[in-house]
Amino acid sequence: MSPEYAMEGQYSTKSDVFSFGIILLEITSGKRNTDRDKGRVSLNLIGHVWDLWREGKALDIVDSTLGESYPIDVVLRHILIGLLCVQENAFDRPSMLEVIFMLGNEVSLPTPKKPAFLFNSANNLDSESSGESSMNEITSTTISAR
Repeated sequence: MSPEYAMEGQYSTKSDVFSFGIILLEITSGKRNTDRDKGRVSLNLIGHVWDLWREGKALDIVDSTLGESYPIDVVLRHILIGLLCVQENAFDRPSMLEVIFMLGNEVSLPTPKKPAFLFNSANNLDSESSGESSMNEITSTTISAR
């Protein structure tokens, strides 16, 4: 679900692009966005791919069952397109027409900006150790009449 829909209820064609980006990253990695891997710093696939991309280790996300039987340049291109689709700001995401063009043609691609929904487990570990009751750092206020 795109951040603008989740947070503000706004839906557009860029919401579909966001979902397509998630699916592209899930297919490439063989993992669901919400799967939790032991030893992974990020709590979701988007954050994990983003971290690996920034470290220059994007191929570490590729499904291990593929072995070495894939064209590296094509897989890196798919990861980059996936990251472009899940950028936080909907205006930064390409349209589906642009995505299809990028997938089918050898065009230069822009550098992706920060994706939406980056969840870092280190933050959640700090929250747990400090004794707070909420893992997502949300506070709840109960209003009662006098």
